[in-house]
Amino acid sequence: MTTTPTAQAVPLPAPHSSGCPFAPPPAYTEAAATGPMTRADLPDGSSCWLATGYAEVRTVLSDRRFSADVRHPAFPLLVPGSRETLVTDNPSFLRLDDPEHARQRRMVTGDFLVKRVAALRPDIQRIVDEALDRMTEGRTEADLVTEFALPVPSLVICLLLGVPYEDRDRFQFLSRTLLSRESTMEQLKAARDEVLEYLRTLAARKREQPEDDILSRLAVRDDLTLDEIASTGVLLLIAGHETTANMISLSTALLLEQPEQIARLADPAALPGAVEELLRLLTIVHTGLPRVALEDVELGGVTVRAGEGVIAMVSTANRDEEVFGGPDRRPTDELDLERDARRHMAFGFGVHQCLGQPLARAELQIALETLFRRLPGLRLAVTQGEREFRTESFIYGMRSLPVTW
Repeated sequence: MTTTPTAQAVPLPAPHSSGCPFAPPPAYTEAAATGPMTRADLPDGSSCWLATGYAEVRTVLSDRRFSADVRHPAFPLLVPGSRETLVTDNPSFLRLDDPEHARQRRMVTGDFLVKRVAALRPDIQRIVDEALDRMTEGRTEADLVTEFALPVPSLVICLLLGVPYEDRDRFQFLSRTLLSRESTMEQLKAARDEVLEYLRTLAARKREQPEDDILSRLAVRDDLTLDEIASTGVLLLIAGHETTANMISLSTALLLEQPEQIARLADPAALPGAVEELLRLLTIVHTGLPRVALEDVELGGVTVRAGEGVIAMVSTANRDEEVFGGPDRRPTDELDLERDARRHMAFGFGVHQCLGQPLARAELQIALETLFRRLPGLRLAVTQGEREFRTESFIYGMRSLPVTW
């Protein structure tokens, strides 16, 4: 039986609360409390569905009747007027459906396999230790974001891609422009054009003089254009440092509020599970993952019509009490490093789930374990209310995190 939600439509994107900075915007959790499917209003005046329940989000992200192709005319967008900028001849494979999505994704899958990432762990450990050496040399206070959380994943992804680390200031600025909902259309287009041209030029150079890195392996293929290589490079470069950097800083800020749980990071057997719980609770894609229905689908008691957009709210799905709760567990909106959080969807779900999740897990495990082991007296250098969060970005995180030790 099909029903129609009676709750008022949720305005997208919803603002964050002045209360708990680690929670999704209240409008999304309130929508989840009314039912798993809610109507929502997009900034351009159109409407779509908001999927907030675990089962519904899982279906939207895995069912082939929902498309991730940004070129679909009804694809839901959270930035008014951004369709022209996003709909290009060479969107990243994240914004494509199979078979083209699978064709492009397969070309880089091998670089992020668990076995390949395991071999990188000594390099990641070295990068983490060197970052901490620089941060702590002759000082007892620093901004953890700029001096640890951001440099570590930036160095790692530059190493893998073959991007010169000395160019980091520029590509980090361009990344944040592209991820900000406050960027104008002119700023978005200029940033996209600049980063694509940068990677096209770099790929052309590697085509002539290949090295042992991802861009070189793509550049020497005869079935890829420089434009396609640049598009893939943008996705890996931005996702490879922005997401993990924000997870490191958010995780640190949250753990400093609950120091009694930090000891689990020192247990090699407990560390992976602790990181999964941090990923679940902090799910940094607070704006959700957009899809568009290709045919009518019965979902969560409603009919999603062909051509209707859906925003899959992974942050609320990851707090579903029926999935992650239990009589012996803390509520799902609280940190519990002993919780079994392995079914979380912080990396998405289905064929489009994050390609780099093995790398992100390794970086988080190594960065957090090393940080708290080497700096057992780590604490905030500002009050909790003085911490700065990036609420305007599609990737939620922190602007700064002043700490002392």
